[in-house]
Amino acid sequence: MKDFYKFPWLLSLLIFLASCAPKAFKLVLLPDTQTYCSAFPEIFYAQTEWIANNADSIAFVLHQGDITDNNSDKHWTVASNALNKLDGKVPYTFVPGNHDIGTGGKSDVRNTEKMNSFLPFVKYVKNRSFGGTFESDKMDNTWHQFTAGGLKWLILSLEFGPRNVVVNWAKQVIEQHPNHKVIINTHAYMYSDNQRISKQHKHNWVPQDYGLGKESGANAVNDGEQLWEKLASRYPNVLFVFSGHVLNDGTGTLVSKGDHGNDVYQMLANYQGGVINTIKGGNGNLRILTIAPKKGTISVKTYSPYTKEYKKERDQEFTFTDVRF
Repeated sequence: MKDFYKFPWLLSLLIFLASCAPKAFKLVLLPDTQTYCSAFPEIFYAQTEWIANNADSIAFVLHQGDITDNNSDKHWTVASNALNKLDGKVPYTFVPGNHDIGTGGKSDVRNTEKMNSFLPFVKYVKNRSFGGTFESDKMDNTWHQFTAGGLKWLILSLEFGPRNVVVNWAKQVIEQHPNHKVIINTHAYMYSDNQRISKQHKHNWVPQDYGLGKESGANAVNDGEQLWEKLASRYPNVLFVFSGHVLNDGTGTLVSKGDHGNDVYQMLANYQGGVINTIKGGNGNLRILTIAPKKGTISVKTYSPYTKEYKKERDQEFTFTDVRF
């Protein structure tokens, strides 16, 4: 300690270096808010108000789709009012789920006119983190970037049942950002049995079972297993895939090796009406990920700003260690 008094510049340097060390940061995942839009808007508002009030520690918010229940003006009004609470506080991204597409949210056709009216491109393109879109002036498929934990991050937010042409676009975006850690955010990817959703596993609710799933060629849809094979497994910098959509117990977790030996952390979280033991469409539960590159850890917690309680079950609170960032 005496040396510090003799050389005060050394103490200042150490303090400066400590302040520059990569710090842990948080991501918030917002899955399937559809029941809140249809029956409990106050819960959706409680979620985004809590996020806005804790924005200093949150790097990004990712909504996994099924923002609304039946793709109606009434539901989109609730959704936009809730998400607007985040504007200017914390960057966020979203994707259309099957209930956000087509006639009455049935995904009979790939029509997202209402989502793009209430959550318009002209608003989000102004955000510093906003990177671009697949289709001009449409928010169905977007990419975003930010810096946190001493690393550069890329988020790819992909539509329900991403089409082949969208997957090819996503590949190009990843290839243009080889030094970014990649997060894929989509609606239907993981299943509740800890496998990727797929017809080959005889799963329910696969994208191919919906009207828009009957397209072929460039517009053919991809389920979770196909997204893994064509996209998520192909690149060494893909780290996460987040999804919602699936009922049953509403959770699923899988760590898989990509083609380059990298671990990819894939997670399903869903608390909507219809999930086992769900109350009020999930009681406002959301996922909080604390990412600490210096420690090599990813900690996952499930919290409800509405009830102010954490879920403590093993599939709701857990930590990954020895993560290679």
